[in-house]
Amino acid sequence: MHAGANGPAVGQLMHGKTPMQPSASEDDLDLIRRVVRRDRQAFETLYHRYSPVVYRYLWKLIRQRESVEEAMNDVMMVVWETASRFNGTSRLSTWILGIAYNKALKARARSARFDAEVREAEPYGVEPSGPEDAWAHRELASAVARAIDNLPPEQGAVVELTYYHDLSYAEIAKIVGCPVNTVKTRMSHARRRLASMFAAWSKRS
Repeated sequence: MHAGANGPAVGQLMHGKTPMQPSASEDDLDLIRRVVRRDRQAFETLYHRYSPVVYRYLWKLIRQRESVEEAMNDVMMVVWETASRFNGTSRLSTWILGIAYNKALKARARSARFDAEVREAEPYGVEPSGPEDAWAHRELASAVARAIDNLPPEQGAVVELTYYHDLSYAEIAKIVGCPVNTVKTRMSHARRRLASMFAAWSKRS
């Protein structure tokens, strides 16, 4: 399964299958070994390689700039301090996103309120052929973004990791700390909720 560059199409959210869990690449293994040896240049490389993905994920879960930046710093500090715990049986991004997930949950628990601003996603899929098509694609992208934002946090996290980060259920289970079957159940519930939201949106449009 391949998610679009800017997000999943509606059809992808309703159906799909996930790949087997991959292991870390040799390049990442070499990088993390150097970080374990306190190689600051290696850590800088790791930071630049993974910080965009981590920041984007934290933003979607927390939605408050200061809290996201604080959580981002915490995640990278944990990576620096506990790099030796990474065993290479999963992708490095999976391990780092697991740390990010835990930090995001703590940030949400500390926060008295969340940013309610609706994100505006870029259109994806078939390119619009004119102004009316462009408007329709923007509306659809916005509807998908709002629908995902309105999911319960545990379901939204699974959808984000599946379709925006292209992770398998096994990888997601490691990140969120639950059995694979629980991940599948959350995805099933999320798909039903999303289908209902999309149906309601279609009736209003």
